[in-house]
Amino acid sequence: MPRLFTGLEIPYDVQLALSMKRGGLYGARWIDPENYHITLRFIGDVDNHTANEVSYELDRLTYSDSFKIRLSHLGAFGGDKPRALYAGVEPSEALQRLQAAHERVLRRAGLEPEARKFVPHVSLARLRGGSPIEVADFIHHMGHFSPLEFTVGRFVLFSSKASVGGGPYLVEQSYPLAA
Repeated sequence: MPRLFTGLEIPYDVQLALSMKRGGLYGARWIDPENYHITLRFIGDVDNHTANEVSYELDRLTYSDSFKIRLSHLGAFGGDKPRALYAGVEPSEALQRLQAAHERVLRRAGLEPEARKFVPHVSLARLRGGSPIEVADFIHHMGHFSPLEFTVGRFVLFSSKASVGGGPYLVEQSYPLAA
């Protein structure tokens, strides 16, 4: 039974720049740069029939414009119990439209609506045991960086093995966007 999600790949040069933020944070389990991505829609563990329906619906998606993504800051999820460090994506109408299109077609494939609000980001580390003050201090010292921008030319259907997170992720199928 595959575990699936849709997302955007991160180009190598951006992976490299983000990987320079690694280290120096207690309780951080750093994600390998080759597994950096922006999740558009988590699908979860599905049977092969549902996986085929998902692939079919994504193939029919009529979203055709390539667009730019800009990563501009570090942040953390979890508030008083930080659980993830991420690079944040600047607001993008094109990205929001693409994600909404994914939500529509995946509901057509029989999936339940996504309960969580879409917060585009690139996860850099899973956090365990670090205090909010340590995380805030890390973000303060390491968080400023020149914005990283890249053009999105396709989205992909990823699979992963059931694990504690952070990969490895495999591209099952890619879907090009027009230039």
